Amino acid sequence: MSEENIPETDNLSASVSVHSNQDGLKKDLSDLETNEQHVIDIPQKPASAYIAVCIFCLMVAFGGFISGWDTGTIGGFLAHPDFVGRFGSKHSDGTPYFSNVRTGLLVSIFNIGCCVGAVFLGRLGDMYGRRIGIVLAVIIYIVGIVIQIASVDKWYQYFIGRIVAGLGSGTIAVLSPMLISEVSPKHLRGTLVSCYQLMITFGIFLGYCANYGTKKYNNSIQWRVPLGLCFAWALFLIAAMFFVPESPRYLVEAGKIEEAKRSVAQSNKVSIDDPATIAEVEIIQVAVESERAAGSASWGELFQTKTKVLPRTIMCVMVLALQQLTGCNYFFYYGTIVFNAVGMSDSYETSIVFGIVNFASTFVALYVVDKFGRRTCLLWGAAGMVCCMVVFASVGVKSLHPHGDDGPSSKGAGNCMIVFSCFFIFCFATSWAPIPFVIVSESFPTKIKAKGMAIGTVSNQLWNFCIGFFTPFITGAIDFYYGYVFLGCLVFAYCYVFMFVPETKGLQLEDVNIMWEEGVLPWKSSAWVPPSQRGADYDAQELANDDKPAWKRMVGKN
Repeated sequence: MSEENIPETDNLSASVSVHSNQDGLKKDLSDLETNEQHVIDIPQKPASAYIAVCIFCLMVAFGGFISGWDTGTIGGFLAHPDFVGRFGSKHSDGTPYFSNVRTGLLVSIFNIGCCVGAVFLGRLGDMYGRRIGIVLAVIIYIVGIVIQIASVDKWYQYFIGRIVAGLGSGTIAVLSPMLISEVSPKHLRGTLVSCYQLMITFGIFLGYCANYGTKKYNNSIQWRVPLGLCFAWALFLIAAMFFVPESPRYLVEAGKIEEAKRSVAQSNKVSIDDPATIAEVEIIQVAVESERAAGSASWGELFQTKTKVLPRTIMCVMVLALQQLTGCNYFFYYGTIVFNAVGMSDSYETSIVFGIVNFASTFVALYVVDKFGRRTCLLWGAAGMVCCMVVFASVGVKSLHPHGDDGPSSKGAGNCMIVFSCFFIFCFATSWAPIPFVIVSESFPTKIKAKGMAIGTVSNQLWNFCIGFFTPFITGAIDFYYGYVFLGCLVFAYCYVFMFVPETKGLQLEDVNIMWEEGVLPWKSSAWVPPSQRGADYDAQELANDDKPAWKRMVGKN
């Protein structure tokens, strides 16, 4: 089909101007896809053809490295003598120490900054574009790092610097996955968005290594050098924004149709005049025009039930909360104690072991997320972590200290706990670590995507703050019984995913919106077909109804 046969932009705009709700959007998309069925789908090319777009998305995903670097370094800072001497409290004999409260505040206030940044600065991507929004967020992050490095002996100055750095990091956490999801080829979207988590784990690992490399110093080099390296990571991310393509959805919203075509063509390795490129941009135009006709987005739209946005909001809040409630940070917190039981007393070496397992396992996630789907990976990941947590917590409670807490530890029990803690991290890194970011980045309509992702980020960071702040108090009170709390959360996570999280593998972002509007049951969502690919015998209602109770589906009963 020639380009002249493709409807012009003005005609498309006119065709949607009469629609002021999502029903109009679904009808326009369905009609366009039906009329242009053989050019709607952009042809898939060999994997080697997508090397450039993969590199671009890795550069965007480097925003996750910044967050991971902070996670990997702050724990080591709290153990550095110079850092404790400058910012800690003093015992009566003058010995410096960090109280549980100050430890929790210094570690976790970064997450509060992330929450504020996600809510109030996430809109930068809608105002100035995803790339410029990321650049502005990085500048804010740099200001926070400067405040921290300039701190001499006032802990509250360092505290303020972490809040400001968190503002930038929280904004990046919204815009980086968003940009990746909007420029990725749909069949690679899950893998490329998961690269954001890969960069987080890479940052954690290198942060651990940086702490290990500076521990021999006895002055501020211990913590100022790792902080100073943040400038290098920040400048790299800013430079990367000059090379990656801008989001075609933002460009359409800004009226830059030709640039949107170039972005789609660059990401999918087709020409700008290819009918598939034109059709893809026109689908985006239809969605944008329909959303524009409905008026500007407000926070209240996240709670609409007619367009099924409220269930999506709840789902995204839940999966990002449950990511923290899996107990991943609990393992990192207890790593030193468990490894001490088998003679590994260097906490820096302990951190590096867990960092290696975490980072290496995330590579597996890049394969499985688009191979087996988001929903399947989350279910299997939760099941695997349940098994690991049962063994870890039970052995810790019953066998690690057979002669009481003051007696010697059991080396056999310690070895068992190390093995299952590594298995746990593997299960987490291949499923619940990256996939919640994928789900959130592709679940909302473009109009409210920034707000939806901001709410999800707030949920994630608030739970991160709570776990980081309260864990020292809880573990001091109930010790390894704390693992059973996370065990209950993991069982709940499995049930929640089965009941409420649909499969979105391989779908265009606009198709995801249609699937939600049609009310497809999550456990039937893998069989859902976009309007352009449906045959005459396709029954959309059948996927929205099920006579069998969901709990029977969950346990496999007929």
